[in-house]
Amino acid sequence: MSKQRSGLFIAFEGGDGAGKSTQAALLAETLEARGLAVLRTREPGGTPIGEKLRSLVLDHGHGLIDAHTEALIFAASRAAHASQVIRPALERGEVVLTDRYIDSSVAYQGAGRALGEDAVRSLNEWATSGLQPHLTVLLDVDPAVGRSRRTAGDAAEDRMESEADEFHARIRDAFLDLARRRPESYLVLPAHHPVSELSSRILARVDALLAGNAPARAGADAGAPGVGGHP
Repeated sequence: MSKQRSGLFIAFEGGDGAGKSTQAALLAETLEARGLAVLRTREPGGTPIGEKLRSLVLDHGHGLIDAHTEALIFAASRAAHASQVIRPALERGEVVLTDRYIDSSVAYQGAGRALGEDAVRSLNEWATSGLQPHLTVLLDVDPAVGRSRRTAGDAAEDRMESEADEFHARIRDAFLDLARRRPESYLVLPAHHPVSELSSRILARVDALLAGNAPARAGADAGAPGVGGHP
């Protein structure tokens, strides 16, 4: 009997304007060019209900959303995302790249909204049944730099982005603290470095995770060997 393959789960984290989407797209493009099966997704969102919750919690015009309600909305979106999208992809042996995961709630609601990091993490670990990334790529950005990047185009800032720089500074500190506590699970990179340099360093770390394994390939049989892991 063939060994059941297991996928690779990578989360991209960082403050608003850090360039997470850009780096996730570049990594996906490179891995797909090698024939690997890659799923790109995002939070909040990733499922039909998650996208509706995303609009509710990020768009302006829904009235007051208190901190506890905000945390619960993010957790609800994440619960659907983990069970309906991420776990099935990992079971197929795919490489899953998500723009934000649990650490965003720990930083934004736990530290930014002062709900307590332990309480927010516990809520989200329950919501996801303990599903954790194999690697978290943290793109560290100064809040002022992040704001200048976000406002460089015509798009308006959402509810979270439009918070004061002091709020985003607490979030930055929280992300860095999380990485200091679990350095083996993180790749921390300065977001202001050249895009190509960042993508090369991310790919090198991912290659190290993939080394010695047989990654899942697009169209491969479900029973084929794949990336070793423990989602």
